[in-house]
Amino acid sequence: MTEEQTIQLELDDSGLSPALPVPSNPRDQVQDVPYRPVGFRDDDLPTALERCATWLRQAQEWLGEPVDVLAVHLDYDDRKGSPYYDVKLLCNEEDLAGVPIAMRNQKED
Repeated sequence: MTEEQTIQLELDDSGLSPALPVPSNPRDQVQDVPYRPVGFRDDDLPTALERCATWLRQAQEWLGEPVDVLAVHLDYDDRKGSPYYDVKLLCNEEDLAGVPIAMRNQKED
């Protein structure tokens, strides 16, 4: 018979770890769906991709392992006043909540 273990997570109101690095530009955001899109919006595609890569490196360093990214999605927004490019990483919500960190911490206790 195996003993069921519970993992305690500290999450904010949107279910994310408060320690998760946030994208640096105010146009970028972590969104709310089962595989959470983390969006990077800019009129310059290379700039949006660079911010995306920077955030992904920071998140992986924080997590201590690669972030589970299901897909990379590129969309366009040609409404006046909106950034034209919208790059989204579809990320595993457990990774963004810090579950792997909590599991490692529990093993150390």
